[in-house]
Amino acid sequence: MKNSIASTVYDLIGVGFGPSNIALSIALEERAKSQGALSTLFLDKQDNYRWHGNTITGQSNLQISFLKDLVSMRNPTSPYSFVNYLHQQGRLTDFINLGTFYPSRLEFNDYLCWVAKHFSDQCHYGEMILAIEPVFTQDKIKTLRVTSCNIHGKEQVRETRSLAISPGGSARIPRLFEEFKSDSRIFHHSKYLSSIKQQPCAQGKTMKIAIIGGGQSAAEALIDLNDNYPSVQADMILRSMALKPADASPFVNEVFTPKFTDIMYNNQQVDRDSLLKEYYHTNYSVVDEAMIKQIYSMFYKQKVSGDQRHNFRCLTEIEQVIATEQGIALALLNKETGEKELVNYDAIILATGYERKQHLELLAPLDSYLGNYTVDRNYRLQTDARCQAAIYLQGCNESSHGISDTLLSVLALRSDEIAASLYSHLTQETQEVASLSTASVLEIA
Repeated sequence: MKNSIASTVYDLIGVGFGPSNIALSIALEERAKSQGALSTLFLDKQDNYRWHGNTITGQSNLQISFLKDLVSMRNPTSPYSFVNYLHQQGRLTDFINLGTFYPSRLEFNDYLCWVAKHFSDQCHYGEMILAIEPVFTQDKIKTLRVTSCNIHGKEQVRETRSLAISPGGSARIPRLFEEFKSDSRIFHHSKYLSSIKQQPCAQGKTMKIAIIGGGQSAAEALIDLNDNYPSVQADMILRSMALKPADASPFVNEVFTPKFTDIMYNNQQVDRDSLLKEYYHTNYSVVDEAMIKQIYSMFYKQKVSGDQRHNFRCLTEIEQVIATEQGIALALLNKETGEKELVNYDAIILATGYERKQHLELLAPLDSYLGNYTVDRNYRLQTDARCQAAIYLQGCNESSHGISDTLLSVLALRSDEIAASLYSHLTQETQEVASLSTASVLEIA
């Protein structure tokens, strides 16, 4: 359909409306009281708001404190806090009686939906970004052109002085499985709920399913299959010797604080890389300790009953994938014994994590102005002198800002740092325009 071109030049267009950009909306609303409101618009490809909605099972709990919500670490009196959400829903006393800092993901998703509704006039759902392109004023890029397409196929073209890109992670598909992306029997955990409902086990038919991975997602999938799909026999296939617990001890948890973000950013890249390696298992390829105990108990009960329904295949590499109409065969290598085995499965769940590369695809038309995609301390891309539009990245800066960059932990403070930088940028731009206008008047006179 023909493009619709908006005449408004926005102060900010946000790509994605997940937790990061919702938190930014809150920060901008707070600053608007003293610094003036900005014209903002957020575009999200989902047709309505949901957070990890295709992965939330009955066993999914948040792994950080509810106090690390969208705003409390910066402004605990905010009406957008998780505590106020509980109060508004009439569940504050009940939550207190639970005696936990860790709400279910189901409840935290509902909290995020509740906050998102307060900013519904700023967000257009069901819009996929097609292109982000430079708009030149003389030889400078003052604004950016954002082209999107809605669910009806209608394109929209908008112009903005700044961008906040927060696209979230995309499924990491191991090389051996790439050619089977269209096979409904092989699916990433990001599509778990919708995909498992399409499998024969949803109608009670016997299935043998492989779960690839040894992290939190893999553990949650195993427990859900055990609890809700009694006709499933599941194998968890992992390279390591065992499930590893996340290190959530108090001193180690300081890597998720703003202070550590400063430490990380102020270091040389070689030292940053060393810190990321040292604290890798605080977030990646680890499982909540309570869930590990739950799974161990599950396997112990199997030994007692003599019914070995599920299996661990540890220290195992997948060497080949063969898909036929009858099933999917995995050629497995046991790294401990050197034994090779061809095992048949009816479905494969890839709990293989996420990649953070979508911003590179979105910003490809601006590639020659963005150097090596480094950001400053306030998450603004460091462009060359030709590009004066501000571009902020959220969730893409682990290598410079630390392991918390993709997590909820820093949202409240990061959003305010970006908001402060954005206001400073727009103020400077306004002053430059005013200065040029004054110079032109004097020249004419």
